[in-house]
Amino acid sequence: MILFEPPFGLNNGIFQTILGSQLTGDTSIGERISHKIPLDHKNILLCLELPSDRPDTPLVLLAHGLGGCSESAYMRRLARKLGAKGLGVFMMNQSGSGPGIGLSARLWNGGSSQDFSRTVDFIVARYPGRPLILAGFSLSGNILLKYLGEGRQVPREVQSALAVNPPVDLKAAALAISNGPWARTFNRYYMKLIHRQISAIRECFPGAFIPEGKPATIYDFDIAYTTPVGGFKDVDDYYRSSSSAQFLDNILVPTTLLCAKDDPFVPSEIFQRTRMSLCVTKVFPEGGGHMGYIAKHKLPSGDRRWMDYYVEHWAQDAISGLNGKRVETVLSEKDAEGQRG
Repeated sequence: MILFEPPFGLNNGIFQTILGSQLTGDTSIGERISHKIPLDHKNILLCLELPSDRPDTPLVLLAHGLGGCSESAYMRRLARKLGAKGLGVFMMNQSGSGPGIGLSARLWNGGSSQDFSRTVDFIVARYPGRPLILAGFSLSGNILLKYLGEGRQVPREVQSALAVNPPVDLKAAALAISNGPWARTFNRYYMKLIHRQISAIRECFPGAFIPEGKPATIYDFDIAYTTPVGGFKDVDDYYRSSSSAQFLDNILVPTTLLCAKDDPFVPSEIFQRTRMSLCVTKVFPEGGGHMGYIAKHKLPSGDRRWMDYYVEHWAQDAISGLNGKRVETVLSEKDAEGQRG
């Protein structure tokens, strides 16, 4: 495994974050199959499948971050790279996002683990018995960790998980984006995407709740929209109940948590004070920003996208069984060793 090393002059979390999102790279991708997954009588989630030619190949589910979708550059790059390795790839569009705009009367939020669960169940029902690995990026990384740790019965097909730069403390992340360095730049970028989604909801669902005015920051949007639509008492109730930090100690699936120490949205000290299951592996590079990870040298894949490189290696390890044992198997093996001792 090649460790992350930034180019000279690019060892800054802010610059890594910006360049990582703006330098798209090769986003070409093959033909995909569209799946509409009903959430309830008013809401449908769209998931795209890049099928594999191999009938028994493992599957991977990719879930995007805030403001993103299946068409985000990193989603398309990773789907192409993982598909080239023989995996069947599913690209989840969270509620109201990307090609799924207009299919849902509400937007997703950082606690939408039930939507994630329905997507996993859909894939398992479509391909019963096929090994499935899960990768969530940014806000979907928080949802993935919440899904794994909040007590539901995770299908046995789910063998491994990866959360990339997950904001496990939603309030800390929202305040960092809304009030931190370069707040104007980041809020302008994210809120432009969010307001486009809200406009689609207004057009397709005339009776849907629409916030008054145009909230200018993520924090203000969570007060004006996320809280009432999600049925939370107030914004603090949303942040408290939806943050995955409280669930990390309950995870029973082998899970990797990848987050740069200089992520401008996810303070690294959060992880230092958070209890985590022994099933959680922590990978904290010194640099990389928020899903930037532009490397100093070209990687074996031919580009400098270290995040892509890491995801490929994680997926390969997961499907080869290096980290693919569910905790039930690990614990039974330990019991057997204890009895032999």
